[in-house]
Amino acid sequence: MRLIIQPDKERVAEWAANHVARRISSAKGGKPFVLGLPTGSTPLGMYEKLIRLYRAGKVSFSNVATFNMDEYVGLPHDHPQAYHRFMWDNFFSHIDIPEKNVNILDGMAKDLEAECARYEGAMEALGGVDLFIGGVGADGHIAFNEPGSSLSSRTRIKTLTSETRLANSRFFGGNPALVPSMALTVGVGTVMDAREVLVLVSGQGKARALRHGVEFGVNHMWTISCLQLHAKAIIVADDDATVELRVGTVRYFAEVEAANLRNDV
Repeated sequence: MRLIIQPDKERVAEWAANHVARRISSAKGGKPFVLGLPTGSTPLGMYEKLIRLYRAGKVSFSNVATFNMDEYVGLPHDHPQAYHRFMWDNFFSHIDIPEKNVNILDGMAKDLEAECARYEGAMEALGGVDLFIGGVGADGHIAFNEPGSSLSSRTRIKTLTSETRLANSRFFGGNPALVPSMALTVGVGTVMDAREVLVLVSGQGKARALRHGVEFGVNHMWTISCLQLHAKAIIVADDDATVELRVGTVRYFAEVEAANLRNDV
């Protein structure tokens, strides 16, 4: 695991966007480069910077296929808080990605279990995900894989906890009752199957989750900890998110990345 520490969330977004652009640009021709993508407030800065890189001619998404992490059950695609709407408003409509290459779970599907199986099959048909990007909840969850989720779980229907609904109520006028009680989500195992995983962590509210992900053992009550088992996992965090890490931990990862920078020169 790599832990990249940046001064603030702006620099987290910049680092992540540049990394994603490099991965896309260095991919060999042929099959599409497959990206797993998150929603929420954390990745917004990264999406804004990727749009700027596209407009500057530094990256193209014409041979990229995307799979979003999750979607609420019961929200029409054009609902203001549907993740379909979020992604098109904030990212897809501003870049050159072909619409047919965009994959988002359908929370309005008549057969939700079949929809989850279809989604897993679509990823497999493209040869798997090259880079899965995610955020993390205050309780350490990735996508909607909340505490207690199996670390081998696949795309499935998930009942959301009251804590998650409360956290997401800021997007629903502050009323947790308006937040859907269920969602479709990729599983922990789905994310771990990606060739590379990149998780963004910003703010002191995520500090405990980061500590459990980095300094504690693998634990299904903190699904971020699964990254310890991935061969190519990167966490990019701002200073505020590191306040619960030990000083020695921060220094260790800072020294490792400083050495990496020297070797890249």
